[in-house]
Amino acid sequence: MLFRHRRNPDHRRQRSLPPWRYRIAGLAAAALALSFLQANVGNAAAERAAAEAAPKAAADVVRVAEFLAECPYTHRLPDDPIVFPGLPGASHMHSFFGNDTTHAGSDLASLERGRTSCSPDIDLSSYWVPTLYDGDQEVEPTGTTFYYLGEGVSDDVIRQIKPFPRGLRIVAGNAKATGPQDNTIARWSCLHAGEVNPSQDFVNCPPGTMMESYLDFPQCWNGTDLDSPDHKSHMAYPVNGGCPSTHPVPVPKLRQVLRYPVNGDPARFRLASGPGYTMHGDFFNVWPEEEMAQRVRDCINAIVKCGFDGKP
Repeated sequence: MLFRHRRNPDHRRQRSLPPWRYRIAGLAAAALALSFLQANVGNAAAERAAAEAAPKAAADVVRVAEFLAECPYTHRLPDDPIVFPGLPGASHMHSFFGNDTTHAGSDLASLERGRTSCSPDIDLSSYWVPTLYDGDQEVEPTGTTFYYLGEGVSDDVIRQIKPFPRGLRIVAGNAKATGPQDNTIARWSCLHAGEVNPSQDFVNCPPGTMMESYLDFPQCWNGTDLDSPDHKSHMAYPVNGGCPSTHPVPVPKLRQVLRYPVNGDPARFRLASGPGYTMHGDFFNVWPEEEMAQRVRDCINAIVKCGFDGKP
C-alpha cells in the first residue's frame, strides 16, 4: 500500500528567511558590537585623560609660601600714626598706600571704617614710606606690591606660622641711619637691569629701567604686644631658620616692593628722611581676621603660591 507524504500545514512558517533579512540582522549585530566597543574605548580614554590631568594639576601648584596685595599710592602727608600718633605735621613727608584715610590720628577703629586702594579690596591695612624726591619733585611708585611670605625660616617653622594679629603695627628699616651699614634690611636695585648690583643706597639705573626698593619686615612676634615704645622691640628677625625664644611666634614675612619711574644719576635722589639708606616702612595691619587666617593656612602653611584672591 502506498502512502503519500503528507505536508505540514505550517510549512510556510518553517521556511528559511530570505537572504536580505539575514543581512539586516547581521548589520544590526555588528552595529551593536561597535557601539559597545566605542563606549569602552571612550571610557578608557576618559580615564586616561583624568589620570593625566591629576598630576598636571598638582604640577601647576608652585611650591612657594606666598600671598600678596597690590596697594597703589593714595596720598602724602607729614604724618606718622605709629611714631607720632595724634601729632599732625610732626613727621617728615610720607607716601601712603592702601587705606586712603590714614593720617596722624588714625587708629584701628578709624582704619576699619576707611577705604582701600588694595587688591584685594578686603585689605584695609595702611602702608607708608618716606617720600622719594628727584631734585625737588616728589616721585611716587607705579608698582606697589606687598608680599606675605614664609621664606627666611625652615619648612617646619613655615607650617607653624600664625596670622598677624589685627591691629599689629611694625616699623622696618632705619630712618635715622647715618650710613649704609646702619640699614642692611632695605636695598635698592634696578628693574630689568640685573647687571646693576643691589645696594643699601640709591643705584644708577640705565635708561629704560626703573629704580626699585625692597624692604623685608621682621617675622617673629613676642606673642603679646601689638606695638612697643620703639615700634620694633615686639618683633624680631629669624635666627638660623627659626624664631628666637624672646619672640616665639612666627608670622608672615612682609616684603614691600616699590618701583619708581626714575633712573640715572643717583645724586639726584633723596628721601624725605635723607639718603637712600634711610629707607624704612610702616605697616598697620587691618586685614579681616578670617581672610588673613585663610591665606596663612592655605598659602603659607601649605607652602603654595597664591594670588590676590588667596588661591593658587
